[in-house]
Amino acid sequence: MLLLLLLLLLLLLMLMMLLLLMMITIIMMMVVLVLVVMMMMMMMMMKMMMMMMMMMMMMMMMMMMIMMMMMMMMMMMMMIMTTTTTTTTTKTTTTTTTTTTTMTMTMTMTMMMMMMMMMMMMMMMMMMMMMTDGRTDGRKIIKT
Repeated sequence: MLLLLLLLLLLLLMLMMLLLLMMITIIMMMVVLVLVVMMMMMMMMMKMMMMMMMMMMMMMMMMMMIMMMMMMMMMMMMMIMTTTTTTTTTKTTTTTTTTTTTMTMTMTMTMMMMMMMMMMMMMMMMMMMMMTDGRTDGRKIIKT
């Protein structure tokens, strides 16, 4: 009984950690979005250099990497949870299955997100190239 209670406590702790990680990731996403919007506004205000755009891309990439790291952490947590459940009695077999499913779901979601982000990046780059006539500085072809 005591062991079971302890295990339950551990599971609860793990869940809490996961929730915290999720919150952090969400916050990160929000920050990134804000940054992007700010950058875009700046671009609109004054025709910025392509270098700035490149910097922005780099920043985005870094954020993505951080997010991936977070996801990996979550995955690790899930793995730990699964291991803890497997070590106990046969009653906790259902929990293991659920955890594994959630893990797969998270993985797929992360992959999808990555793909979407990459697509967005490519689109942005293409747009910038189209706007500028191949030069490094942000002088547009169309006179405004």
